[in-house]
Amino acid sequence: MRIKYYENNQWVSLFIVLCETIITGALFYLLFLATEGTPWHDTLIAPPFQVILTVMLCYFVSGMQIGVILYRRKVFYYQILTKVFRTVVGFGILSAILLSVGQFMHVWSYFYLIFLLLLFLCVSVFRIVLRWALKTYRSKGGNVRNVVLVGSSENNQELYYELTAQDWAGYKVKGYFDFQPNPNFPKECPYLGQPQDVNAYLEKQGNTHYLFCCLPSKDHVIIRSIIDYCENHLVHFYSVPNLYNYLHNRVYFNMLGNVPYLSLREDPLSQTGNKLLKRTFDVVFSLLFLCTLFPFILIIVTIITKLTMPGPVFFKQKRNGLNDKEFYCYKFRSMKVNAQADTLQATKDDPRKTRWGNIMRKTNIDELPQFINVLKGDMSIVGPRPHMLKHTEEYSKLINKYMVRHFVKPGITGWSQVTGYRGETKELKDMEGRIRGDIWYIEHWTFGLDLFIIYKTVANALHGEKNAY
Repeated sequence: MRIKYYENNQWVSLFIVLCETIITGALFYLLFLATEGTPWHDTLIAPPFQVILTVMLCYFVSGMQIGVILYRRKVFYYQILTKVFRTVVGFGILSAILLSVGQFMHVWSYFYLIFLLLLFLCVSVFRIVLRWALKTYRSKGGNVRNVVLVGSSENNQELYYELTAQDWAGYKVKGYFDFQPNPNFPKECPYLGQPQDVNAYLEKQGNTHYLFCCLPSKDHVIIRSIIDYCENHLVHFYSVPNLYNYLHNRVYFNMLGNVPYLSLREDPLSQTGNKLLKRTFDVVFSLLFLCTLFPFILIIVTIITKLTMPGPVFFKQKRNGLNDKEFYCYKFRSMKVNAQADTLQATKDDPRKTRWGNIMRKTNIDELPQFINVLKGDMSIVGPRPHMLKHTEEYSKLINKYMVRHFVKPGITGWSQVTGYRGETKELKDMEGRIRGDIWYIEHWTFGLDLFIIYKTVANALHGEKNAY
């Protein structure tokens, strides 16, 4: 018998979206009545109820497409609000297209903007109130799900605390099975017997909802027997991979065809769509800058540089890029020509810097030629800053996971640079902080994050940075 695991949740989602669809139609109608006698009232071209039905249909489609997560046992308010935001944005785009093409109303109006803002507020309040009510109900013992653990490894011990940490999650762990009692397991979780006894226990109890198994693969005969019983008696079976012997950080589940595998981190920029979006932005942005502002900046920098210090205007240096590939990174020269340029990092009172070079460094002007690197494909506008070859060689031996930063293209600016890790790394902990920031950026990349980093970079340049030297 095949179990329909999520059938109830689908009905809950349908009910919630239907309620929100009614809220959407009612809100639109109330706003229409409230604006009577004002220019906003004239934004509708078609009859009001025709527009309202179209709006409700658009919301229903968007709501069902984005989905609802407030009924999940482990979910937080910010996640609920994120879902609401995505639903309202999707609804706004879909409804705007249909209402404009059908000539139902003028969507480019304050009326529709206010409607969308109010809709986001109303739906957010609706879902948060429902979530609060559900949490209260579960905290008082309602909607409880009984859980059995098989195996007592560190994974299942950690899982026990995750399941029972919040009473509003509605989990009740009945106990654990293993080949012998584990003295390290919480006393609140009783020992129920050996894995061979699991099926008999489930048959006798009859009210177990979830079973989490972390037995090693050598016990596959027992595991297979438990799976078969669960599948045929409406018990949700979950396999917990045994990773604590060699891995203590979060992992992520993936599928390659029909083969499951675990990765050490999320890697948004490994997805083709994200890479294409980032590269398109890099090319368009760098072309616009190089064809407009850069020629004027180049003329000014060239004149002042030639007047203040001998030598070339540009400075190029080998750096490590994507997949540790070496490339020449371009900058406006801010120091006197010296033999230590490729080995010695700039310091606060570095005698090699000129007064004009110090100004360029403070305002990031010296980094602007790197838009050429971006256009060539060696760099991105946002990413981990590329390091000198000598630094990469040294720090890769001193800092664990240092080379992870080379899984993406280096950037003109980056998350570490706008969060306090720009400039000289006087101590090893400074570089360790920078690497943590770089890895965090790789794992959490979004296009919006890139735009925020660009904004922070410009804002810091205008205000001046104490670490910019």
